[in-house]
Amino acid sequence: MNFAAVPRSAPAFKPLALACALSLSAVAAQALAQDSLPSVFITGARFPATAVQAPIGATVITAEQIRSAGATDVNQAIRKIGGVFGRQSLDASPDFALDLRGFGSNSAQNLVIMVDGVRLNENELANASLSSIPVDTVERIEITRGGSSVLYGEGATGGVIHIITGRAGKAGKPGTRGSVFLEAGRFDQHDLRASLAHGAGPWSFDAAVADRGSDGFRDNSEYKQKTASAGVQYAYAPNARAGVRVESARSDSQFPGSLTEAQFLADPRQTRTPRDFGTLDTDRVSAFVEQRVGAFDLAAELSHRRRDLTANYFFQGAGGETLSRLAYEAKQTQFSPRLRHAMELGDKRNELVAGIDLIRWDRATTSDFSLGDARQDSKAIYVRDELRWNAPHNARLALGARHEKFDKDYADPLAFPPVVDESRSQSLNAWSLEGSIDVLPQVTLFAKAGRSYRVANVDENSLRSGPELIEPQTSRDLELGLTAGDAARQATARLFRHRLRNEIFYDPTIGWGANTNLDPTRRQGVEVEGHATFARSWRVTGQWQYVQAEFTDGPNAGRDMVLVPKHVLTARLAWAPGNGHSADIGAQWVDRQRNGGDFDNSCSTRIPSFTTIDARYARRIGPWEIAASALNLADRQYYSNAFGCRSGIYPSDGRQLKLSLRYDF
Repeated sequence: MNFAAVPRSAPAFKPLALACALSLSAVAAQALAQDSLPSVFITGARFPATAVQAPIGATVITAEQIRSAGATDVNQAIRKIGGVFGRQSLDASPDFALDLRGFGSNSAQNLVIMVDGVRLNENELANASLSSIPVDTVERIEITRGGSSVLYGEGATGGVIHIITGRAGKAGKPGTRGSVFLEAGRFDQHDLRASLAHGAGPWSFDAAVADRGSDGFRDNSEYKQKTASAGVQYAYAPNARAGVRVESARSDSQFPGSLTEAQFLADPRQTRTPRDFGTLDTDRVSAFVEQRVGAFDLAAELSHRRRDLTANYFFQGAGGETLSRLAYEAKQTQFSPRLRHAMELGDKRNELVAGIDLIRWDRATTSDFSLGDARQDSKAIYVRDELRWNAPHNARLALGARHEKFDKDYADPLAFPPVVDESRSQSLNAWSLEGSIDVLPQVTLFAKAGRSYRVANVDENSLRSGPELIEPQTSRDLELGLTAGDAARQATARLFRHRLRNEIFYDPTIGWGANTNLDPTRRQGVEVEGHATFARSWRVTGQWQYVQAEFTDGPNAGRDMVLVPKHVLTARLAWAPGNGHSADIGAQWVDRQRNGGDFDNSCSTRIPSFTTIDARYARRIGPWEIAASALNLADRQYYSNAFGCRSGIYPSDGRQLKLSLRYDF
């Protein structure tokens, strides 16, 4: 649940394929003479893997890129460096709604976010709280686009974002190291961070604290957050280790609310809700163990998360001001044991991964309009087998399957009509078939096909169009891609299609609005991304996404889905000559979109397209680094959220200028 609750046929794929081929041709020609990719550890089938065993078509953001771009939180790094479109949050927090492959206002429910193997998604209409993850502890971020339900379960149709912290690479590194970071900026923005890590023999320890906040661009948009985390691990054998991590975050937000188009044009900084506010407290504890026994790798995570939320909304009526209060406590426990068996078969290597995901989520609500208590238990088993041929073309072929059962319970005596002990079980299956082959030296062709799914969360089932629970959403996923190049110059292009049945979505045309299963819909398009290093000190990166999101049947057949830009183009240029100076500049252009209520595509206006520019310059002297940075450098007045025709607008932030000082030891 969010703080601020919100209420034509596609052209053939031939032009898209031609665009992919043209975009890759120059890079492919240069790639033939380059060296092979270096071996870097990334997350394969939920186990560490080398670059040649990477998830097919994945994007990796490194800690170095995060720092050079000046990203102050994980969400910002994913948007600025990964080129992922993010929609301005409704509660003044930095947790933008991330959208892979055009799922609009339900993007958070069609994207799985993992942190060190632990699922961060909630069984409610809420964005994952990435701002609570200490950015200085992040070693890399892996973005896998497209259906991934076999390994990651429900809600992975758009893809998976996996954040890997220092647990993976710094274990056992001897000595003490750390950093202190101070930043101040416009709108009374401040960011104070400190981190410390220590390794001695088989033991390693790390800790991080942060205090950040801002008065906000808009009136009544102040945001404050304090976070703390600590972890310890022990390597008790050459191929075995275990550890525990605890994390805590305390956030306070003011809610500026929405504006009409006329109000936005007159003053985008104003608010119509000058007294609305809320709090969000999260606590997480997780434990992991990894061990190799003969040809088997064994691993497991056990985690528990608690979220306490309060929100206060003030309404003016004929009888004066009325206060509406919301409060709930949500808990989630996850246990995920798994194993991997690798076997050499001559010039071939076979890798079998199997695992179980057990998740229990429950929520107790206390508010003026709901006493809804909910629980969901999910039990899943999955298996994936990959065969790799090392010669002559480095081919890979993987097949996977998953079965998951959901048990849902819900009761709310204040609902109309009252809900008493509503229970239902739902079982779903996913499968995937994927492969790749080096058709030329350093030119890889890859393809994926499969089935993914998601189930309605508690908020969607609480406001539905009829007495029956919302049916599960399923998607037939198809992707074809090509990668060319090496570590210095590389480009990847993908054609994708998702055919969805029973897509779960909020339909404003049903009564006063309700969540329901839509008529068949489709997402299809092309993604191109690439990077190049030249003159030794310059690096350019770019991403382009073109997506058609539309109804394919029913009364809305051929009409566009709402809150989906057809084009998102991101580009960055970094300069690091190695003499203590560095600079980084990036831009993102987002195409126009239909507003959230425009199901029949009748509104004469759309959310306008916009371009944002960010930049950073840093000077390093010994252990010290001073930097100046800016977000929305051109001070563009724009918005990415509008839930009505010329109304329901949530303005995005204006220009933000910042100065920072960092000390590493």
